[in-house]
Amino acid sequence: MMQVYFGIITIVLFIVLVLVRTRNLKKQGIEAMEFGRKDKKDFFILPFALFYFYILIANAFHLPTIKGQALFPSEAVSWMGALTCFIALVFFLWTMISFSKSFRVGLVENTEQGLITTGAFAVSRNPIYVSFAIMLIGQFLIFPSWILLIYIVVATLRFHTQVLKEENFLQEQYGEAFNAYCKKVRRYF
Repeated sequence: MMQVYFGIITIVLFIVLVLVRTRNLKKQGIEAMEFGRKDKKDFFILPFALFYFYILIANAFHLPTIKGQALFPSEAVSWMGALTCFIALVFFLWTMISFSKSFRVGLVENTEQGLITTGAFAVSRNPIYVSFAIMLIGQFLIFPSWILLIYIVVATLRFHTQVLKEENFLQEQYGEAFNAYCKKVRRYF
């Protein structure tokens, strides 16, 4: 049962870390929360995210949910999921530290900090999305359900679409420096 709580705590910590970082940056005069300002379709993500949270919480605390969603309940696999969530959390923390003052939620012109290529960004051009994907896989292993499996597929496609937008945006901002970075560091891993 402990791994179930860790799965819930992981997603809560991800959200809290993002909110704390955006609040701290705002105190420094940096507007880091751009979600939905340029693309109003971003708000379609919220109902899906809330349903995802409910599915996790419902499975963890035996609340009403869709029947027959469990695929392969296994204590050992569930512990592997908890370990995977822990790895995702550590990678996410490293990414937040690597971002420094450049962290943004959404696309924002931010050339004063320069292109971040160190820390987690020396391993992956998109470490936030990688950490989220790892967390989703970990939570699927803790709560093995066909619904969460669908979420992994849809989220991965959505992440990839967002990554392509962000790469175009960074290409416009940093030009050749971004091209050189792309040649050295993979998009994901």
